Amino acid sequence: MKYFFLLKKTIPFLMALLLFSCRSREEVVYYQNIDRLAQTEKSNSYEIKIQPDDLLLIIVSADDPETAIPFNLSTISVPSAYNVNASRGMESMQSYLVDAEGSIDFPVLGKLTVGGLSRSEVMRLLESKVSKYIKNPIINLRIMNFKISVQGEVTNPGTFNISSDRVTLIEALTMAKDLTIYGKRDNILIIREVNGVKSYNRVDITKADFINSPFYYLAQNDVIYVEPNKVRINGAAVGANTGVIISITSLVITLITLIVTTTN
Repeated sequence: MKYFFLLKKTIPFLMALLLFSCRSREEVVYYQNIDRLAQTEKSNSYEIKIQPDDLLLIIVSADDPETAIPFNLSTISVPSAYNVNASRGMESMQSYLVDAEGSIDFPVLGKLTVGGLSRSEVMRLLESKVSKYIKNPIINLRIMNFKISVQGEVTNPGTFNISSDRVTLIEALTMAKDLTIYGKRDNILIIREVNGVKSYNRVDITKADFINSPFYYLAQNDVIYVEPNKVRINGAAVGANTGVIISITSLVITLITLIVTTTN
């Protein structure tokens, strides 16, 4: 009867612990108001801005290839990791490093300020200037060192190189193999630096409204941090004291056994 009494007292505690550990739908499911949003909101568009230390691939071409030669750097070979198609082995590239003032030194044209401009704006700027020398120039531009970092409660944290100039927060989280069940989906931190100024912004991906946020599309060098929820934090505290808890539990069981034995 005494053991039954102890068991009767323990079961409610175990049930309460189980209920405390359960996560509600609102804490886990993404895009919970997507149906309403799709009918009332229009998706935003975003173009990243060129920043200091960006490595730009710029190639000028024209109907007459000879006329475009002076506007291209001497070709250099780089590892195939930068290639769109790795099977092509080595590729010749025209690479410009944006300096601390946001400028590049361009053949014939000299120093050009590109910092703070979008990719399309830089292409238009180059086209207008090169057009004074050659007919119908074609400008190709790509950021070669575009990368983002994902930290915290994701399955595969790390830094990821992006082959295009356009990546979303969801794509970044997918690259990191999605959030773990312990990640806070309503408070994802995005750290962004623009012209040397850092900003800190939080996004709730359980609500589809974030699709229209300025931080739905990521910029180069963005850092995404997924904060652990209370279950993970409490679990970490318990894990760090597992030895102590086991010792105390063993002591309590021993005392209960001695008391039961003595009273009998």
